[in-house]
Amino acid sequence: MKLISYLKNGNEQLAVLVGEWLYDMQTIHPDLPDNMAMLLKHWEAYIPLVTDELKKIKEAGMAIYTAIDYNQVQLLAPVPNPTSCRDGYAFRQHVAAARKNRGVAMIPEFDQYPIFYFTNHNSIKGPGKVVCMPDHFEKLDFELEVAIVICKAGNNIKAANADEYIGGLMIMNDLSARRLQQEEMLLNLGPAKGKDFATIVGPWLVTLDELAPFEVPAQPNHIGKNWNLPMTCSVNGVQVSAGNMQDMDWTFAEIIERVSYGVEVYPGDIIGSGTVGTGCFLELNGTGKLNDPTHKEQWLQEGDTVEMVIQELGTLSNTIVAKKTDWSILHQKKHSLEGNK
Repeated sequence: MKLISYLKNGNEQLAVLVGEWLYDMQTIHPDLPDNMAMLLKHWEAYIPLVTDELKKIKEAGMAIYTAIDYNQVQLLAPVPNPTSCRDGYAFRQHVAAARKNRGVAMIPEFDQYPIFYFTNHNSIKGPGKVVCMPDHFEKLDFELEVAIVICKAGNNIKAANADEYIGGLMIMNDLSARRLQQEEMLLNLGPAKGKDFATIVGPWLVTLDELAPFEVPAQPNHIGKNWNLPMTCSVNGVQVSAGNMQDMDWTFAEIIERVSYGVEVYPGDIIGSGTVGTGCFLELNGTGKLNDPTHKEQWLQEGDTVEMVIQELGTLSNTIVAKKTDWSILHQKKHSLEGNK
């Protein structure tokens, strides 16, 4: 099933999508919650009920319940208020290309364990406009990714059992301010300000049962589910990136195993895959310059529309908006002590 959060009378409303029609949860059954957080918290109790009601809708047609036109609502992030947000580093192609473009060898540790970083779960955005500060436009980048949402609590979860903790998949765009990111990571800490201003997910959360026809084996020597889902990203109608989720080396199951080691994961936690190969301008610009020193870099600009499409997961569309201010933290750098002498 496809689960959607949208704005209704100024509040978050949870609905299920059938074709182009939305059905509010409490409309199809009064015992169902009206928000995603509550559904995830009691996932195993609620999902069978939703499944039964969804079957009735498909059999009887939309007349059985009040339906809302999907194209007439303001979509929110499917999980508007996640309990946390982590982002992984699962695609070897992206890591290898990015390192090659910097003139360094592929790091062997990539194949030894999956890694992740925490980003700002209070900066989760959905489809629509995304407001950026002046410093964000210093090499503003998209990142084409897939994300999962955790649907039950646990810790020390083994990869062999970890897929049971996945509520569903959705598209993720990890917006990145590369100049901020590159500067702060010179100090071997981060990413932080280069990443924490906007992580975009949507347009809906797709449960694993609906994705079963697209399951493929994990890469050799890996454990867990993977899916054959083509992925693309376009900027202002021009395709700039293409990949496939099945190229993930580290599975979400393996990432969950590492994430949950010694700590609790909670319903509502978001975990991203990391960037697919060719899935950002940082990689594309680096490869372009490696092949042609005169290659002109491309970065996101004010007014650009970024459209990500992943088969079965929908289309995530955002327009970049500049905040009207001249406030800059890049201009606040202190001079070095040596420079002050």
